[in-house]
Amino acid sequence: MIPITQTISIDEREIQERFVLASGPGGQNVNKVATAVQLRFDVAGSPSLPEDVRARLIRLAGRRMTDEGVLIIDARRFRTQERNRQDARDRLFTLIRRAAEPPKPRKKTRPTLASRVRRLDSKRQRGETKRRRQTVKDLE
Repeated sequence: MIPITQTISIDEREIQERFVLASGPGGQNVNKVATAVQLRFDVAGSPSLPEDVRARLIRLAGRRMTDEGVLIIDARRFRTQERNRQDARDRLFTLIRRAAEPPKPRKKTRPTLASRVRRLDSKRQRGETKRRRQTVKDLE
């Protein structure tokens, strides 16, 4: 079990890693060694995640989430397989930690009297500027 937060731990078997050829720097190794990591984590089917964390994680993941509810993280920043593997896992754990934080409740606020007056003054001034731009009609 991999501890993520105090209450959430993920089983090692829930994470699938595939090594693929990476693009970018690396010389001849780029064509020979599969150093890039494609990490897959089934968010929809994970028994380790509470329902509210799962919903926030799906929203946070955005385009990295497939239609089946699988989160895919590509790590190809480093030249070694092990560093890319650790980078992918770190990014997954960071994402889950962010999803585990409950959102701050919104406090309703009202604009102050001064800000309302400033807004109306600027609207009045803008209207005056536009009115002055109009063509003057002859009185004849």
